[in-house]
Amino acid sequence: MFGAQFWRPCPLNRTGVSVLKLIPMGGLGEIGLNMMAVECHDTMFIIDVGLMFPEDYMLGVDYVIPDMTYAKQNVKKIAGIVLTHAHEDHIGALPYLLKDLHAPVFGTPFTLGLVRHKLEEYDLLGATALHAIGPGETLKIGPFALEFIRVNHSVVDGVGIAIRTPYGTIVHTGDFKFSRTCIEGMATDVSTFARYGEEGVLALMSDSTNVENSGYTVSDCEIAESLSIICQDCPGRIIIALFASNIGRIQQIVELAGKIGRKILFNGRSIEVSVNIAKQLDYLRMPEKMEIEIDQINQYPDDEIIIITTGSQGEPMSALARMAAGTHRQIKIRSDDTVILSSKFIPGNEKAITNIINDLFRCGADVIYEKIAKIHVSGHAFQEELKMMMRLTRPKYFIPIHGEYRHLVQHARLAAKEGIPKDHILLAQNGQVITFSPQGASITEQVTTGRLLIDGKGVGDVGRSVLKERRMLSEEGMVVVNMAFDEDTGVIIYGPDVVSKGFVFETETGHLLDDAQCVILEIVEDVPPEVPNRTDIIRSRIQTALRQYFFFTIGRRPVILPFIVVV
Repeated sequence: MFGAQFWRPCPLNRTGVSVLKLIPMGGLGEIGLNMMAVECHDTMFIIDVGLMFPEDYMLGVDYVIPDMTYAKQNVKKIAGIVLTHAHEDHIGALPYLLKDLHAPVFGTPFTLGLVRHKLEEYDLLGATALHAIGPGETLKIGPFALEFIRVNHSVVDGVGIAIRTPYGTIVHTGDFKFSRTCIEGMATDVSTFARYGEEGVLALMSDSTNVENSGYTVSDCEIAESLSIICQDCPGRIIIALFASNIGRIQQIVELAGKIGRKILFNGRSIEVSVNIAKQLDYLRMPEKMEIEIDQINQYPDDEIIIITTGSQGEPMSALARMAAGTHRQIKIRSDDTVILSSKFIPGNEKAITNIINDLFRCGADVIYEKIAKIHVSGHAFQEELKMMMRLTRPKYFIPIHGEYRHLVQHARLAAKEGIPKDHILLAQNGQVITFSPQGASITEQVTTGRLLIDGKGVGDVGRSVLKERRMLSEEGMVVVNMAFDEDTGVIIYGPDVVSKGFVFETETGHLLDDAQCVILEIVEDVPPEVPNRTDIIRSRIQTALRQYFFFTIGRRPVILPFIVVV
């Protein structure tokens, strides 16, 4: 238990009454970017600081993080950051928050293991206090007392949080499901959720990701059985791609390898990091001499090897992508290989994944994925499990979180069907402050939120205008005009040199660019040397005239970039 150093009484506001606020800064209206602040007057803690991967229109963007303006404006109030689990949509943006504030970070051991590795990369580890908290332990932050509750998810050490506040207990489910699991230590702690329900829950904040799916999630035991059947008769190597943090699935594969007499090779930087952390914490147990190194792969027959790797989402630089493209230095796909993609096709990644599947088939491998076999189970609760959470906790107020807006609406409707009064269902979006006071709960104000795009080392310097320019360049290409004028006479001494990039094949349509030169020369002749700001006028007219000319002749709108030098 962490105690007094984080405990402060909750001061009263000017009216003599303290208020409790929940401020979603990400994750309400989208998949990813999960970030929620909990505030009581002058004390605040943050639950999760996640990122999301770029959407198709975000050309060149590496990933997206929440706009953290509200947290940075209230940095003196922040007494801690609490993490529910180790997925990137919950911890990925943490370094960008810790660059601007120093607050202790709390999480389960595996979560902090991955956080520690991430902070090392950003040179923030030495300046950050990390505190491991296990399920069943209580953490005190100001007027709040937080108990971590074990939940079953697709990563080990996932937790929900029961938050005791001056107004009552708020339950945050984290990402969870209730389905039966055969993986040790990953079952959701039903009795603790029920205990809080009996004591009285002020509000339930519940994961909405899979609210559109009826019934219950598939059990992990069924996935283990399916993998066992597939792997029994594979003639050559078995290559299994999955999320690096899915230690439970990796443990199932290790146990399967022991039964069928195969060695395990881990390949891919992120999976090697996760596996090493899990082994250190004893969350992954492997028989001695089962694991082999990459340089030992040719020392064993193909039918004695399982390769566990990354790239299940079609990531272009992943180990699986390099195998499929034939560019992996040590592993070449062979005709008797069986490749299993043990993960869900995340929306937006379908094309990249199917391209890799096609390339693997071209190499002669047999490829098995979720559309043709039961080899993956979601880590998020389906409808019946969401209902079960409501029945266990019996909340006075219900707040759907973690999902696109349609998910939040569907979850709100599900709560209404479960008997929660509609005026006690708070359907909030990012930035909308949920306030609890003696008069009850309501959405009271709006704070600054949004998305910041990360491109290389740049944070937020890529906006809509830049993305629009990138889209135009990607779709239409560009035409560059280079010219030089004599300063005294205004006569052209170089050019016009017209260069096309991503627009047309110059050798095939050279006349198009030659005619463009004529258009430019006519413009120059029409603007006498004595005209003020002649260079700027010519530059503007070239852009307009070439844009019209190219659209008229070829139906395209390239970006026009005139570079004019006066010497």
